[in-house]
Amino acid sequence: MLKPSVCIDAVFENQPLEDALLAVKQANLHAFEFWGWWDKDLDSIMRLRDQHQLQIAACCTKFISLVDSSVRSDYLAGLEESIAAAKQLNCPTLISQVGDFLPNIDRGSQHQSLIDGLKQAAPLLEAADVTLVIEPLNEQVDHPGYYLIRSDEAFQIVDAVGSPHVKVVFDIYHQQISEGHLIHNIVSNNAKIGHFHAAGNPGRHELTEGEIHYPAIFDAIRQTPFDGYVGLEYWPIHDRIPGLQEVASWF
Repeated sequence: MLKPSVCIDAVFENQPLEDALLAVKQANLHAFEFWGWWDKDLDSIMRLRDQHQLQIAACCTKFISLVDSSVRSDYLAGLEESIAAAKQLNCPTLISQVGDFLPNIDRGSQHQSLIDGLKQAAPLLEAADVTLVIEPLNEQVDHPGYYLIRSDEAFQIVDAVGSPHVKVVFDIYHQQISEGHLIHNIVSNNAKIGHFHAAGNPGRHELTEGEIHYPAIFDAIRQTPFDGYVGLEYWPIHDRIPGLQEVASWF
């Protein structure tokens, strides 16, 4: 079953937590996610989660490079902290960016550093029953200089790591910009995807805005065994609650 989750750091940017989670509930949605856990009041998040009978779908690990092997120990230490936070929050998924491309190191070495780091991370994740998803991003519009751009490389890395607790977050907005061919790439690799993100393109606004036909994409995903969350990670240009309600009707 495909399930929506609202990224409150995007959709409700600069809004009080209380207002954001009340609005998620009023939109008749049942899950939310956010970026950093370390800069938030986790007790308040859990209290409001329980008050509104919501679930936390995902949050991020600390932003430490995986392509830079010299900071591997820092990444793993940050991951241990993030796993502890995820367990406290009853959050099943941690999202990990991988770091910027290192111009003085060949790409093959950075690719291998990603694999090696994730192989070291896998036992921690498996012991905690938490899934880590690595995130390809677009470099043309939002993240110039980022290392991991295309989903095919992300899927290759996941294959090489070989753990069911290390997968990909397939951001439909980013991959429309980076590579297109969305439905094929999603359906043919669905077992390696642990989470989705979605926004309209261009502009990164509501899913109803722009060139991506989300109902067809969601219909295709529903034909696969994927039963996780789609994080609605966009910056609204319309009233928030009606916009969320419209998208909720697609699930």
